[in-house]
Amino acid sequence: MDKISGKVTTDTISFAEFKNHDGEIVSIRGYVHRIREMTGFSFVIIRTARDTVQCVYAPEFSDYRWDEKICEEACVKVTGKVVSSKDAKGNDRYELQIHNVEILSLPADRLPIVINKKQLDNIGLSTVLDLRPVSMRNPKERAIFKLQEGIARGFREYLMKEGFTEIRSPKIVFAGAEGGTNIFKLDYFGKQVYLAQSPQLYKQALVGVYERVFEIAPVFRAEHHDTSRHLNEYTSMDFEMGFINGFEDIMNTEVGVLKYIMNLLKTEYKEEVELLHADIPEINEVPVMKFMDAKELLMTKFKYKPQDMKDFDPAEEELLGKYAKKELGSDFIFITHYPSKKRPFYTKDDPNDHEYTLSFDLLFRGMEITSGGQRINDYHEQVEKMVKLGMDPEQFDTYLMLHKYGAPPHGGLGIGLERLTMHMLGAKNVREATMFPRDINRVTP
Repeated sequence: MDKISGKVTTDTISFAEFKNHDGEIVSIRGYVHRIREMTGFSFVIIRTARDTVQCVYAPEFSDYRWDEKICEEACVKVTGKVVSSKDAKGNDRYELQIHNVEILSLPADRLPIVINKKQLDNIGLSTVLDLRPVSMRNPKERAIFKLQEGIARGFREYLMKEGFTEIRSPKIVFAGAEGGTNIFKLDYFGKQVYLAQSPQLYKQALVGVYERVFEIAPVFRAEHHDTSRHLNEYTSMDFEMGFINGFEDIMNTEVGVLKYIMNLLKTEYKEEVELLHADIPEINEVPVMKFMDAKELLMTKFKYKPQDMKDFDPAEEELLGKYAKKELGSDFIFITHYPSKKRPFYTKDDPNDHEYTLSFDLLFRGMEITSGGQRINDYHEQVEKMVKLGMDPEQFDTYLMLHKYGAPPHGGLGIGLERLTMHMLGAKNVREATMFPRDINRVTP
C-alpha cells in the first residue's frame, strides 16, 4: 500500500544554492524567459520563482542538441554544470552550462506583451491590469508583490513576538463599523447585510479574550472615488491592544512594527529593493502634532486656506509630509486629536476637551496610511455616544457585550498595505501596488 509522508522531494535546486554547488551538475526548473542566439552558442535565461538564471547552451558542453520546439514561456527543467566567475565589481556570479533541457510544457500562443525586459515598456496601466496573470511574470512587476509579502510578513512577525494573537473576522457583517454610506449592501437569504468596512467590532470583542490581536485581511469601501489613491477592496493590516496606558502605546507599537518591517525589507528582500529602487525609509523617532496645530501650521507657514476644519484634504497631507521631511527629518508624522465629529462612534473623546478625540493618523511622505486611536471601553459612555449620534444601541447588542461585561482600556489601528507599498515605491497609482485591483470600474481579472 502506498503511503503519503508529507514530505515533497525534488531533484532541482534554487539559484541561491548555486554557490554551494560550484563545478557540480545540478538541475533547475522554471520558464524560458529569453533566448539570445550568439555565434556558436546561445544565452538562455530561465525565470524561476524569484530569480532569473543565465544558462549557456553550446554543443561542446554535452551530447545534448537544442530542441527547436523550445520557446519563450516554455516550462522546462534544465540540467547543467554550475560555473562561477567575478563581475566588474568583484562579486561572485554564477551561470549554468546546459547539458540537457526537458520540456515540461509549451505555450499554446505567444504572449500578448513583451515581459522579458527589466520593466514593461510603453504599456498603459489599464493593459497591465487587464493582463495581470501575464504582466506579473515580468521580474520587476512580480518584485512589487514579493516586497509586499515582506511588509505583511514583518507586520505579523513583530506583533507575534509582542504577544499578539492572529484572528480571522467575518467579512459579512450586520452593520458598518465606520458608519456613513460607503458600505456595500448584500441580500443574505432575504436579510440585508453588509461587506465589512473594517474588522473593528470583532477585534475589539477579542481584546476581551486575547488582550492583543491582529489581522491582515481585505476590507470593502463602497466609495465612488475614481482616484489614484482609492480602491473599493484593499488589504488592511489591523491590530488592537488592551490594557493600554494611553493611545501613545498604540503609536509606539506602530513605530516598532514599521522599524521591524523596514529592517526586514533591507535584509531579506534586498534583491527586490534594489531591482525596484525602493526608497526604504529610515525610522528613528516619529514626530507628533495635534490636529489643530497642524491646521494652524498650514494656514501660517504655507498660507493654505483649508476648506474643511474637521479633516485634511490630500493637498494638506502633502504639505504636512513635506514639512515633516524638511523641518523634522522624518518621512512620517503622526497627527493626533482629530475632531470628534469626524471619527467613528467607538472613538474615545479627549477627557480634557470633548470636541476632540484620542485618535491619530499616520502620514507617510504626505499620504495617510494609518488611522487609529483609543476606543471607548465604558459601557454607559459607549451607549451615550451612540444615542447622541442617532444610533440604536439595541442593534449593536453583540458588539456591546465587550463593554457590558468588562473591557480594559484599549485601542488599535489599521494600515493600508497597498498605500504603504505604493508610496515606498514612489508609484503614482495605488493599483500598481495591488495584485488584482477592485475599483468602481474593475472586477476582472
